[in-house]
Amino acid sequence: MKLTSDLLLLAYRNGIFPMAESNESGKISWYAPDPRAILPLESFHCPKSLLRVVRQGSFTVRFDSAFTEVMRACSVPRVESPGTWISDELIERYTELHRMGYAHSVECWQDGTLAGGLYGVSIGGAFMGESMFHRVRDASKVALYHLVERLRAGNFTLLDVQFRTSHLSRFGVVEISRDEYEARLAEALEVDASFA
Repeated sequence: MKLTSDLLLLAYRNGIFPMAESNESGKISWYAPDPRAILPLESFHCPKSLLRVVRQGSFTVRFDSAFTEVMRACSVPRVESPGTWISDELIERYTELHRMGYAHSVECWQDGTLAGGLYGVSIGGAFMGESMFHRVRDASKVALYHLVERLRAGNFTLLDVQFRTSHLSRFGVVEISRDEYEARLAEALEVDASFA
């Protein structure tokens, strides 16, 4: 089955997301984890140390100004994960979604250089976070803080983070069953929200 932007949108509307096995294999697998991790927007926990960094203004925060660059940075293998699930094909398809207004990036810049950021897909009042990266300490956390602020202001009701990690747990991530996730997703898809 050919991976298209329409297929991606259909998958997200049904609580499913793709991951590449590797950049070389070209094989895409589809996931709908149970339990599913979400970050409740109303109870987002911002540690005091992060709030200090945000208030210091160490980073210039932009939205959607370097989407593909953010995806490429997220695709770089990490020490704890030597492979990548973000293939060149996925970068091409998500860049199409970005041009269509469905995929967005939050970027932290420092001295004119991309220091960190994240990207995801928005449909209705749901934002499906895909990946984040940092080259400078705290940059991805600052991006997450600004994502939450943007989603709250835009009337979003669901922030899906897929899997619970130790990094995300400190912000108030919770796990819910697949059935509950699908119910929340269905409600969120009917919400009139705006990322702009």
